[in-house]
Amino acid sequence: MNVGFYRSLFPITATHIHLASCSQGALAKPVSRAIEDYQHELLVSGNNWKAAMRKAEEARERFAKLIGAEADEIALVASVSDAISAVAVSLSAGAEKHKISFTDIDFPTVGHIWLAQESFKEKISIIRSCHGEIPLEQYEQDVTADTLITCIPHVSYYNGYKQNLEEIARIVHQKGSLLFVDAYQSAGHIPIHVKEMKIDLLTAGTRKYMLGIPGAAFLYIRKELAEQLKPQITGWLGQDPSSAFDIERPMFAAGTRRFETGTPSFISIYAACSALNLLLEIGVEQIEADLTELARFTVQYGQEKGLHLIGPANLDQRSSLVAFQVGDAAKAEAMLRDKKVIVSAREDVIRIAPHLYNTQEEIQHALDELAIVLKKI
Repeated sequence: MNVGFYRSLFPITATHIHLASCSQGALAKPVSRAIEDYQHELLVSGNNWKAAMRKAEEARERFAKLIGAEADEIALVASVSDAISAVAVSLSAGAEKHKISFTDIDFPTVGHIWLAQESFKEKISIIRSCHGEIPLEQYEQDVTADTLITCIPHVSYYNGYKQNLEEIARIVHQKGSLLFVDAYQSAGHIPIHVKEMKIDLLTAGTRKYMLGIPGAAFLYIRKELAEQLKPQITGWLGQDPSSAFDIERPMFAAGTRRFETGTPSFISIYAACSALNLLLEIGVEQIEADLTELARFTVQYGQEKGLHLIGPANLDQRSSLVAFQVGDAAKAEAMLRDKKVIVSAREDVIRIAPHLYNTQEEIQHALDELAIVLKKI
């Protein structure tokens, strides 16, 4: 990968060190132009509905390609929270399958949503981690024959711990459970193939490693499963075209499209489409290979500087998101931003999260500055 060329597409790299892709990916010039294209279409035409709907279909197809799915297995939603909520209210407890499992390393919104479901909140099983990691044996123990769905993060937002999706899918499917993967911290820099990995449902948003902006996310549900579900949250775009304007006789759209509601944030869709094109052009496998080397350096150099690593040191068990413990992480983040180093604080850690536009030299400088900051707070 020509890092120099791709770095030139991200203006922020000329003035700052941007290492916060786990929170917001840097904005690329082609993505910015796509946003401007949407605005320009409105300025000159007044109504760009047809063009915007074509762009939405293009984004759907691009995300499907990114994760190895079919276009009809993808729904456009506003956020990952919306995607999980839509699935939660479409499921009903049965006599044999009535338990919901999620992990304590999921992003908090997962627990918030499931515990808000009156029919399930007394039937929740939380899969506990040990030092931020979950051994496969824990899934063997906690996912049982009465588990309806198991929700897991591909990568922990807190410490970068990466889970083995294929092995977890094997375990939960043996118990008869569905597998729902939150890929917000992996899609765009870690290869995902939902068919090969046997994933039933998956969701991801665009503002982090997919290099987009807030307001656009995707929900994948394998076709056979989607056809069995009846969304309780829907809208005219979630209907079969023949019934979209029939107020009394609605008919769900085919596949996962039935989970769509109303007009999406087109400006976010334009950005998402351009960003996905960029990721597919480079190739996620290449991005992962380069970021693995950056992660190796981050872990090694950070420990040499005396920083306390949170999460696994084994690169096979982590993503390129590397977390170091910091007493007052929010203050450290602000102090580093004053030095034009953009990182992301979460609770008691500073997260170093590079992407395709970062270099080893930038990470070294950021960790040098972090070590200095830690002596001042």
